[in-house]
Amino acid sequence: MTEFLEYTLFSYGDFNLTPGNLIAVAVIYLMAELMVSVISKKLLDFLFRRRKVDVGRSYAIRQFIKYFIYFIATILILQALGLKITALLAGGAALLVGVGIGLQQTFNDLISGIILLMDASVEVGHVIQVNDMVGRVKQISLRTTHIQTRDEAIKIIPNSKLINNELINWSTAENATRFQVGVGVAYSSDVKLVTELILQAARVHPKVLKEPTPKVKFSNFGDSSLDFELQFYSREYFRIEFVKSDLRYKILELFRENDVEIPFPQTDVWMRKGEG
Repeated sequence: MTEFLEYTLFSYGDFNLTPGNLIAVAVIYLMAELMVSVISKKLLDFLFRRRKVDVGRSYAIRQFIKYFIYFIATILILQALGLKITALLAGGAALLVGVGIGLQQTFNDLISGIILLMDASVEVGHVIQVNDMVGRVKQISLRTTHIQTRDEAIKIIPNSKLINNELINWSTAENATRFQVGVGVAYSSDVKLVTELILQAARVHPKVLKEPTPKVKFSNFGDSSLDFELQFYSREYFRIEFVKSDLRYKILELFRENDVEIPFPQTDVWMRKGEG
């Protein structure tokens, strides 16, 4: 049995492939999978329920522990195959420098992924805005973050963009966020009635918070209209555009019921007859 385990299948320098170290590799791999399963699904689930850890932070901790276990398992597998890690690093130093330069952006994304998983500034389930895109974080891996947009598409963003660029995290706001809906009415309109109708539309919408109370601002004397702005607070960050749409529907309905005119731009042209 011993001779079988030590029988050389392939040999190259310090590398010596035998049935024995193949079995060792299999055992190390299975142990790593077992540890990930037990720690993630048993121990961590118990601790998270007991301490009431939120979904985003629990996901980050699971990912970090999983990557750490796989990293240690990889080192043990290389050693079981007879490869000396220090010798590989020393012998391949020049190659590693070249690879490092070529994969600089990838390494940047990897480090950014570790930072995201550790500091929890962005977590799974958060609604964030990157430039003009608003989406919900579905997954954070070491190199990329998967974000579900309002169009139900999954956008994959390198982690470095979330670390180095400015973003808005709607989910971490302690207070509700204020949003605006603009509307213009004819110059002949009763401004007090217009204000009351706009507020009425806001009061009846279930996604508009009663506190802080909605307010109407007379924002400008436009070229063709008196311009008003409804300011309201809501916690419906992901679907807020539908809330705004509902408010516009209701405002238009109330305006028509009360004969309030929404003008369209018009230009008066005066024709002057020339001399002769």
